[in-house]
Amino acid sequence: MSTDIPQSTFQPGMAERAIDAAADVSRTIGEVTGGLHAAVDRLTNAIDEARKPGRPLATVAAITREAPLASLFVAFLFGVAIARRR
Repeated sequence: MSTDIPQSTFQPGMAERAIDAAADVSRTIGEVTGGLHAAVDRLTNAIDEARKPGRPLATVAAITREAPLASLFVAFLFGVAIARRR
């Protein structure tokens, strides 16, 4: 007869698995949030650069201020042209 005590393998309970899953989700959300913050920062910088005098957005803004109805009409025609292509 053997006096060895059988070793049982530890199985994590439902609470431990739930905590691990929540920690993984939290870590993933943190990574996604960090990526979104970086993307928003890059987009904000690009828009700020494009708004400087002589750049495209500054030109569009100036034209829109001078002739808002004409700009609206051109934007409408542009939208119609894009919609018909699809």
